[in-house]
Amino acid sequence: MRIGLLTEGGYPYVSGDAVLWCDRLVRGLGQHEFDIYALSRSEQQEDEGWVPLPPQVSRVRTAPLWSAEDDGVVLGRRARRRFAECYSELALALCAGGAEGAGAAEGVYAAEADRFSSALYGLAELARDEGGLVGALRSEGAVRALERACRAPGALRTAREARVPDLLTVATHLESALRPLSLDWYEEDGLGAVDVCHAASGGPAAMPGLLAGHFFGVPLVVTEYGVRLRTHYLSSGAGTAATAAPAVRALLAAFQSRLAAEVYRRAACVTPGNAHARRWQERCGADRAKLRTVYPGMDATRFAEVGESPECGDPETLVWVGRVEPAKDLVSLLHAFAEVRREEPKTRLRIVGTAAGAEGEAYLGHCRALAAQLFPDEADGLHAVGDNPVSFEEIGGPELPTLADAYASGAVTVLSSVVEGFPVGLVEAMLCGRATVSTDVGAVVEVIGGTGLVVPPRNPRALAEACVALLRDPDRRARLGAAARARALELFTVEQNIAAFHGIYLEVVSRCPVNRVVVGDTGEPLPFGVPAEAHVPGRWAGPGAPVVSGDAPAWTPGPPVRAMPAGEAAR
Repeated sequence: MRIGLLTEGGYPYVSGDAVLWCDRLVRGLGQHEFDIYALSRSEQQEDEGWVPLPPQVSRVRTAPLWSAEDDGVVLGRRARRRFAECYSELALALCAGGAEGAGAAEGVYAAEADRFSSALYGLAELARDEGGLVGALRSEGAVRALERACRAPGALRTAREARVPDLLTVATHLESALRPLSLDWYEEDGLGAVDVCHAASGGPAAMPGLLAGHFFGVPLVVTEYGVRLRTHYLSSGAGTAATAAPAVRALLAAFQSRLAAEVYRRAACVTPGNAHARRWQERCGADRAKLRTVYPGMDATRFAEVGESPECGDPETLVWVGRVEPAKDLVSLLHAFAEVRREEPKTRLRIVGTAAGAEGEAYLGHCRALAAQLFPDEADGLHAVGDNPVSFEEIGGPELPTLADAYASGAVTVLSSVVEGFPVGLVEAMLCGRATVSTDVGAVVEVIGGTGLVVPPRNPRALAEACVALLRDPDRRARLGAAARARALELFTVEQNIAAFHGIYLEVVSRCPVNRVVVGDTGEPLPFGVPAEAHVPGRWAGPGAPVVSGDAPAWTPGPPVRAMPAGEAAR
């Protein structure tokens, strides 16, 4: 079958989210054909280029999400009236509150969801008819429509407080979020030619899938390893977003909430990466019957040598591996390690990772200074292992050339995060056969499944007690490490991930009607004239095999097919 893979800020670009799992998925499903529709996040990402693509990728179409030049489209009087009606309805749906408006009745929320849906697809149809909406979304009319919606009866109190600068900010964000509406992807030879759309995340990546379903009836599969709405809520409380006016935060949160609910409602299947993400999706309106949990697939081969080795690393060393940022709470880890040293004076801590941006660099400097303060008589927190109980290192050095070597260097791996989605580092430690101590955040408990110790976040004493318990019991460490590796190999490998998506594709396509009708010599429609297998390269069915040529497979008539009894057909 032909799969339209929809991404935002990731595959096929070298850097970004979901690059690895998308590449593994495409390479693992060589029997299918992939068309990639990618939204880029920055000019730097586009300059870095693409990863090498396998032969089953037949087409790549990209569009910048970070900028949009004026398309030069000038709407006529009737088109301007259509735009004003649709945009006003969209703004009214946002001002009426998000998915969790206080005291909102279920019927009222359903009506607002329908209003948002109708407005979104109305704008999409207008963009398709006129050739784009970039200029209209940036116009004064859009700002005035927002202002009228904010002043309308029943609007949110925070929306009624919006000032002109707030309205301009919201209009700018909405123009950026609605840029996928103006793309030229929605044609018969574009997304209309695929059998199923697979969005690698929610938000903008899923919007082309919504429009493919609206225009052509193409089913949509949505994968969220990190729930997009949750990410928006977390980012809105940090950095410059935290200083935005309440009206701006409320209206943008309402848009993200409405869009997430629409994606979940229209999708044929939603695949969360863990139970934590699944609960978020259910809370935001996803139908439980559509949910299929598919864990991220990890490459187990690079950890096989360490995981199968009888050596368990330095029995007096704790290891932390990850990206250095405030959410990882290394401050609590350092305070916990100070208590560990009081119980086990020979213990050492290796912090292995790189800083994430300017904020991460500042946080790393703070952690180095704290380490020097907590252990003043031993070193300044900057020396190599052996000279100082705490070391800050990076992968690729002489002592830790690979990621597997980092996990192999200690007996216990520690995760101290206060915010976590799917803990990839924890799975890597499990594949290496390491006993782990983790904080109870995100999907940690689900991933560990009883093969490691879990403590409350921001609790250095509990973290220290758990580390000391494992440091003093080598037999328990060995049992937990072996159980952790067995669990990771059973649930979190690339092979499991690929098999799950292959089954989901077949299930979704089997439930959807045929979009393209093939007419025979007599002018009568031919049922199953273009089956899903028609896109598979090669002659797979003998004389009746499909002849594949570019994007338009033709069907070669084969021998008559005998009728089978119902029981035989079922078998």
